[in-house]
Amino acid sequence: MSISTLVRVRPVEPSDEARWRELWQGYLVFYEKTLAAGVTAFTWKRILDPTSTIKTIVAEADGEGVVGIANYLWHENTWTAAPICCLEDLFVDPAWRGRGIGRQLIDWLVDETRRRGWGSLYWHTHQDNHQARALYDQYTPHSGFLRYVIAPKPTMND
Repeated sequence: MSISTLVRVRPVEPSDEARWRELWQGYLVFYEKTLAAGVTAFTWKRILDPTSTIKTIVAEADGEGVVGIANYLWHENTWTAAPICCLEDLFVDPAWRGRGIGRQLIDWLVDETRRRGWGSLYWHTHQDNHQARALYDQYTPHSGFLRYVIAPKPTMND
């Protein structure tokens, strides 16, 4: 049986919250980041808000539940007339890695980009994330751009 018959990608549902939080925490640990609980709660709230551009898809394995997540958003930009989509966060349960689940999540977003007529799909990863880069390089070469981030002091309960 192929992985595509064992795992399906679908939009997140409210009942996925506990598992999403587990995988989200795994993602944060992987990147050695800590967020205030209020930020995670606010992110989940926005994911479920139909007026928000922040959305999540999940990879659900038959009989096993959610084994991967991808948080994404679309936004306007100055280089195209159409909005563009940013894959913000992709995380697959370590026990399920190497089975094509990350590819299924990205493929779903590629199809969604086409369906919605977005100008492009893009994402970032750490330069040392070799496992993810091995997959990403199969889609397109990296852009060569470096990312610079200024993080002002928090104004909310960050």
